[in-house]
Amino acid sequence: MKRIATLMAVVLLASCGVDGAPVKPSAGIGIGIGPNGVTTTTKVGVKKGPVSVGVSL
Repeated sequence: MKRIATLMAVVLLASCGVDGAPVKPSAGIGIGIGPNGVTTTTKVGVKKGPVSVGVSL
């Protein structure tokens, strides 16, 4: 049973793209001045091919 589980784990890792190109992280910081005073923004994200995912804090 352990051999089957180990074989399945190796197959899963090989099929999930572990050997593919890494994703490229991105980050940015912004400072703005407005009626409410000085504001800051922070953005982080990753991009792989045409897909981009980001979070703005």
